[in-house]
Amino acid sequence: MVEPASGAEPADAAGDAADALDRPLPEGVRRRVVALVSDAFGGLTVADLPAQLRQYARFTPTRRAKFAGNAMAAAVETDGVFRGRVAEKLREAQVELAAALESGAPPAAADPLDVAAAAYILRPAGWVKLVAAAGEEAQRADAERADEESRRELERLREELVQVRELQRTGGEQVRGELEAARREAESLQRKLRSALSDVKRGEAALRKVTAEIDGIRAEAAARVAAAESESRRLKSRLAEVETALETSRRATREGRSIEDMRLRLLLDTVLDAAAGLRRELALPPVSTRPADTVDAVEPGRMTPKDIAARALSETDPALLDQLLALPQAHLVVDGYNVTKTGYPTMPLEKQRLRLLGGLSMLAAQTGAEMTCVFDGAELAAPVLLAPPRGVRVLFSKAGVTADELIRQLVRAEPAGRPVVVVSTDREVADGVAKAGARPVASALLLKRLSRVS
Repeated sequence: MVEPASGAEPADAAGDAADALDRPLPEGVRRRVVALVSDAFGGLTVADLPAQLRQYARFTPTRRAKFAGNAMAAAVETDGVFRGRVAEKLREAQVELAAALESGAPPAAADPLDVAAAAYILRPAGWVKLVAAAGEEAQRADAERADEESRRELERLREELVQVRELQRTGGEQVRGELEAARREAESLQRKLRSALSDVKRGEAALRKVTAEIDGIRAEAAARVAAAESESRRLKSRLAEVETALETSRRATREGRSIEDMRLRLLLDTVLDAAAGLRRELALPPVSTRPADTVDAVEPGRMTPKDIAARALSETDPALLDQLLALPQAHLVVDGYNVTKTGYPTMPLEKQRLRLLGGLSMLAAQTGAEMTCVFDGAELAAPVLLAPPRGVRVLFSKAGVTADELIRQLVRAEPAGRPVVVVSTDREVADGVAKAGARPVASALLLKRLSRVS
């Protein structure tokens, strides 16, 4: 927007002093001026607005005109620079009207209020006359509207007066007829009322009779209830006597039986003491050999993980792991990261651990075998917050100790002869645990078995 020259503001002020309204701005013109200023806000920056109007910059044009109308009218009146900016926006929005006003020939077909509002902002030569003429035109239009409304109101009142007079002429006989009809209706209602009163009296007599019958029935029922309660009390007393007699009989029976039991117990203790004395007297040794032990035969050896390995099963067949875990007191030791990085290496370590431990938990629930999962803890910056699943022991190696060494320690800690199965693809781990008596299996075997579990 083009700012006014530095010397233009005093000239504009001088022009305003020369052309000034000698009366307040007509209300219709003022509303149009406020609307024009509100519409011009959208094209101005906050810096272009007077200080008192900046708080309304984000309002919609309707709310701005409602809440800031007085402030905008005062700013246009007193601030020549702001008025010049609004005038520039008006020239851009209404080119023909602004050009006509500045040329001194306002369009005859335009609304006088719009012409006066635009002239008030643009301040062309003779703008005061345009504003005054618009005010007079608005007053004249208001007066004409008031006269027209007065004439219409007078005509309406005259028509109502004619109707009232007509009603007065024709309403007398109608009122008399309505009074006669009302009198006949009142006589009919009186007859109906007398008949209703007679019916009410007969109903009251019948009600008194029914009430008396109900009272008699209630008295008879009360007498029967009293008799029933008396009989109930008598029966309860009799029942208490029978229960007392029954309890006395039971007590006597228990006392007699306890005497017989005591005599029988005493006899049995005597026999047992005599047998124990006879064993001491004969000095008989305790029996440690059974007849079947004397038969010469070959006893089968115990099943071990090496026996399972001798069967015709592939090293990647999940059935092999099922047979190993079916051994009595089997212990499965899993090299955690070796399994997860074989099966799902692209997942984060935390999700690798959770997935493996979830599968091991279901496998432990199915087989009942003891399970220990070992993870390398050398690279951990802080302790892992992990709730071990049911049936699975989770261990992390200490600083300076690898997971492989921790697995070998677990195998060496088991007693000789217990079935221990170690899951790891690491050849060094497999060879080490095999020397300690454990059965190594590949990680792929466990992954296949867990996929069948899930």
